[in-house]
Amino acid sequence: MPADLYTTCDPYGASDRLTEAELAPLRALRAVLDREVKPLLAEYWEAGEFPYQVMPHLVELNLMTPDAIDGEPRSLYHGFRVFELARTDASLVTFYTAQAGLFRTACRVGGTPEQFAAWDPKIRTFEMTGVFSLTEPEHGSDIAGGLATAARRDGDTWVIDGAKRWIGGAFTAQYLVVFARDEADGQVKGFLVDREAPGTTLEKITGKTALRMMQNAHITLEGVRVPESQRLGNVNSFKDVAAMLRQMRSDVAWIATGIQAGAFEAALAYVTQREQFGRPLGQFQLVQEKLARMLGNLTASLSLCASLAEQQDAGIYRDEDSALAKMWTSLRMRETVALAREVVGGNGITLETDVARFHADAEAVYSYEGTHEINALVVGRALTGKSAFA
Repeated sequence: MPADLYTTCDPYGASDRLTEAELAPLRALRAVLDREVKPLLAEYWEAGEFPYQVMPHLVELNLMTPDAIDGEPRSLYHGFRVFELARTDASLVTFYTAQAGLFRTACRVGGTPEQFAAWDPKIRTFEMTGVFSLTEPEHGSDIAGGLATAARRDGDTWVIDGAKRWIGGAFTAQYLVVFARDEADGQVKGFLVDREAPGTTLEKITGKTALRMMQNAHITLEGVRVPESQRLGNVNSFKDVAAMLRQMRSDVAWIATGIQAGAFEAALAYVTQREQFGRPLGQFQLVQEKLARMLGNLTASLSLCASLAEQQDAGIYRDEDSALAKMWTSLRMRETVALAREVVGGNGITLETDVARFHADAEAVYSYEGTHEINALVVGRALTGKSAFA
């Protein structure tokens, strides 16, 4: 039987693999999300603003390294933490994982052991906050070869010029993890850029139809100076950046799966209450068929993510594995949220049922951390031994 938190959305019991110590912080998280976050979502989503007042409640839970768990938590726990947040809201999970996933991973994998030891206690408590700044205005899928932001060494500092785009959470972060090409050797390096450093300009990206609560930034860097001590010591080429991405991409698979759970549960609640032709919508055959397809997509996605997490806990990290998970769960997510919107009917385009948020936000998740096509080519390269990238 699945864990008590997931009896509706986990019929095959992927959550059975969690220990009681791992379930305890997840239960605490669910309580905070239900009490403090959910009542605010429709209002802030429509306004296109983020409810920053909820963050202290999440920070207090110490979700990165909960007291109930000895040592560094397993990947499976981290995955269900992401799943739980995404089941509530896509912007919320994107904001939280910008710190707990992307920034922490960048510092852990890209920093030297000494750097990470000094930074991580502050990262876990949100005393030191940061975001991952890789995508550029003209370079997304081709970022490996096209990265244009430049860095040059000047004594004990580095001078950075360029631009980054779609950087979520940048407006409240202390540091921007900026990747730039070293003019001396042409290799990609990583830097912790102070958000308020002279020459750093942030502009809010407006007019979005997805992740409306998430505040994405267009960042311009003009002659920004960064001390050598804030260069990530273990990032010396794009291969080192790729090592981060293969770990981060699995988080997005969990996000896509959590969005499916949120949309499915919202749709199920609606069709059991809404009546048409004198009976509940959930009693109609066509509605039940759509519910079954949604649950099938969700169950398969959850099983895939849980298996990937166990593989990572065994120390196996391969590009093709995280790429396959992100590609497949995102594709299933797209179908699941569309089916949820269908069964809710006209009310499915209103924020009242929650389905509309998941339906819209899924489009952003479908594209970030590698488009469907890019992830498919990563898998194809592993299968055939031949690269199809242009």
